[in-house]
Amino acid sequence: MYKLIVSDLDETLIARDRTIGQKTIEAIKKATAAGVLFVPATGRGFNSVYTTTKELDLYDKEGQYVISYNGGAITENKDDKILYFQGITFAEAEALYKKGITYDNICVHVYTPDQVWVRNFYPEEVEYLASRQPCTEIFGDDIDFLKGKEIVKAIYMNTDYDYLRRIQSEITDLTKEMDVSFSSNRYMEFNRKGVNKGNGLQRLCDILGIDIQDTIAIGDNFNDLSMIKAAGLGIGVANTVEEMKKECDFITENDCDHDAVAEVIEKFIFC
Repeated sequence: MYKLIVSDLDETLIARDRTIGQKTIEAIKKATAAGVLFVPATGRGFNSVYTTTKELDLYDKEGQYVISYNGGAITENKDDKILYFQGITFAEAEALYKKGITYDNICVHVYTPDQVWVRNFYPEEVEYLASRQPCTEIFGDDIDFLKGKEIVKAIYMNTDYDYLRRIQSEITDLTKEMDVSFSSNRYMEFNRKGVNKGNGLQRLCDILGIDIQDTIAIGDNFNDLSMIKAAGLGIGVANTVEEMKKECDFITENDCDHDAVAEVIEKFIFC
């Protein structure tokens, strides 16, 4: 029997209207009552998932966990106890920031553990992030005010995926020591090399003494692929980006708007 389910949040567990279906909430509560761990795994910070963990009855509880910042942090839900943290250097974040603002129509995010700092905060990005995570808009051409602070990761945002891919090919000198991934069909994410959701899942399994073959990973986009490939069973929801569906062990019939995670639990936990 599978002992741990790790699930991406946006466009996987959480529907595009920012809700979680009641069928999925009930399925997760049933699984956790049966002793199966349900672990959100997100590119967002752990302090941005409280609404979700409250809905699932996982908020501030011992023995329940969150993988955040694409694996950059692992926390126990009780008091947000940090079990693992790995960020990027200020110099790396500064270089990405200064390069990012030279491109047209690129929104740049820089993440510290408790805040997201955003340059070129376009209205569509403000609207997309509303209720997802708190952000502070910045306007300067440098991030000197972040010197001495821990920095988790950086992001470039644009809804033109081909444009982001072109930028990726042009900044390889800045990303040699980084894991670069894509999410939500709008983000190119920069983490420390080796920091990804797959390695985050493995680290959590090591902490808990769980064989990774006894885990299920569920996602929809490229920043989920490492955990989908690492887990004992890697699942893409129906709205998973087409190019990575072949990498999944199973694709759900339902998408994020129609209780895909509930489908997984019913099929593979309570079959």
